[in-house]
Amino acid sequence: MRTWTYFVPELQSSIFDLRAWLQAPGTDFPFARRGDSWKLARVPVTLALSMLCENPRRRTGLTTLFHGFIAEALRQFPLVHWVLFAGPEQPWDLADPRVEVVRQFPANNRRAARLWADHFRVAPEARRRGAAALLTVGFVPVRTAGLPVVMHVFTLHHLRPGGGLGALYRRAAVARGLRQAALVIANSEWTAAHLATRGPMIVSPEGLRHEEFRPDGPAGGAGLPPRYLLWAANFYPYKRAELALAAYARLTPELRAQFPLVLVGGDWDGGRTRAQAGAQELGVEADTRFLGWIDDAALPALYRGARAHMLPTAEETFGKSVTEAMACGCPCVLQDLPVLREVAEGAARFVDFADTVAAGEALRRICTEDALAAELRAAGLRRAAEFSYARLARERVSAILETLKLTP
Repeated sequence: MRTWTYFVPELQSSIFDLRAWLQAPGTDFPFARRGDSWKLARVPVTLALSMLCENPRRRTGLTTLFHGFIAEALRQFPLVHWVLFAGPEQPWDLADPRVEVVRQFPANNRRAARLWADHFRVAPEARRRGAAALLTVGFVPVRTAGLPVVMHVFTLHHLRPGGGLGALYRRAAVARGLRQAALVIANSEWTAAHLATRGPMIVSPEGLRHEEFRPDGPAGGAGLPPRYLLWAANFYPYKRAELALAAYARLTPELRAQFPLVLVGGDWDGGRTRAQAGAQELGVEADTRFLGWIDDAALPALYRGARAHMLPTAEETFGKSVTEAMACGCPCVLQDLPVLREVAEGAARFVDFADTVAAGEALRRICTEDALAAELRAAGLRRAAEFSYARLARERVSAILETLKLTP
């Protein structure tokens, strides 16, 4: 029967429910015909998403991403409902009758228990609650309960050589996911080029909350100088805070006094302590401010108050802080990586931070040349306007529904 061709095989049980529904007196016919095919028209679809991979005590950008994604998806796709798997401590303040939050499984602050839940318990529970597909980050569950899985890929850490058990798991999980996912979502063309997937894949850039990250509004923060340089990232080794400090140390004492270096971000395995020790060794301790992890709500003001945002990272798959900074009118000095050129295009200064002389010169110019700063500010605002959660939700949900033949 052509009527049922838009259901994936694993969802045949849903067909019997719909047949019974269609047989009920006074039921509207829920299908619309386009050409020679039938398409589901007004039947709600439920998607499940697991955000258990986020550690509520050491948050990354995933929490912001999931909030923005689902909030915008609810606006654009009123017939799509959501089952969200969040840990007991994970923040979720988006209240909507179309979102069911399930908190019976642990998040990544209990890693072993979380992995067991994500691989063996989440998918069956999602199916029991009516989900037609499951969205994950970086894996396809061992037990899918017959649900098609949409896998996001936000990092390429699985390509790093060496490592312990965690690295072995990441390599195996991503490789298996690329073989078995019904759809893979990459956040940049550069990321997609490094994924050997056998199935459908789309490239959908990260979103941006323009109502928060904008050029007008309060600037700086309590106790901060009127002008400063900004480093905004968690203290992961690959973010290379030591290179930011080495480049900053190349500035003259007079410039450092005018533009202190403000570093914000959560600690990771002693990375902040090592950076503080590095600042002392370089003789710039008096000109640096380590603010630690700050709430997302404070970030836009920090970007607006900064002369420039520097990112000496060794690897990225997108670079969310770049679009945030640009949207706030903050010029960017970035490590010369292909993915950062893709994201910023010509709206930033690129340099190899391993060359501390060249990196220091790039910082000197941004501090002393007002015309250059104004040029980068204007270019950054134009480029940042191209990123939004409206675009992200439209691209990703449309691709999910179309690939899985679930379009409501």
